[in-house]
Amino acid sequence: MAVRIRENERVDELQRNGYRIIQDPDKFCFGMDAVLLTGFAHAKSGDRLLDLGTGTGIIPILMEAKYRCAHLTGMEIQADIADMAARSVELNGLSDKIDIIVGDLREADRFFQSASFDCITCNPPYMIGKHGIINPDAPRAIARHEILCTFADVAGQAAGLLKPGGHFFLVHRPFRLAEIITTLAGHKLEPKRMQLVYPYADREPNMVLLEAVRGGRSRMTVEKPLIIFQKPGVYTPEIREVYGY
Repeated sequence: MAVRIRENERVDELQRNGYRIIQDPDKFCFGMDAVLLTGFAHAKSGDRLLDLGTGTGIIPILMEAKYRCAHLTGMEIQADIADMAARSVELNGLSDKIDIIVGDLREADRFFQSASFDCITCNPPYMIGKHGIINPDAPRAIARHEILCTFADVAGQAAGLLKPGGHFFLVHRPFRLAEIITTLAGHKLEPKRMQLVYPYADREPNMVLLEAVRGGRSRMTVEKPLIIFQKPGVYTPEIREVYGY
């Protein structure tokens, strides 16, 4: 399919269903956290899924490859990044399955009806203003720091747009775990499943994967840790098996 590839962009293989993705290294490329989130999340073939802050569209594309959801939507505030995501959708022949919407996730309830999604995913900005150095490059800064939205914004929109019993999947940083769980519970999104991700077995965790259910009962399963690397450059068998690397 003839899809325009702009200057500085590249097309990368996703190793799933022959799908590919357009990325611009000078703006923003997806990371391991997005891939891990799609491995942790689950959906049914009849589900409607929304990805808040979709970036390059990696999560809707991988979720479609894995679960064949009925329909998927990615919402992205940066028009140029959303355009890149939309072209990746077209490149993979998925325009009838995946929509890319340009909009502010804080106003997602103006774009979509309440309680209209079975699943919502999000790889939100991890850092608040005082955490670390803010990248001078705007797309990267918006992706990593809470410049345009807070986690409370994300949780509030997810709570309103999920059907009762719907599932919210996210990836975040462990140092904010207490705040995240408190915020989720405050929006009636009950944390039900958690997995800590370690770069190596002898290191501290650097990511946490969470599943919450709208209106769920209070009980959470903590899954066994996920280790990414056996040694530098060598993925563990679990990563190779589950994520196809």
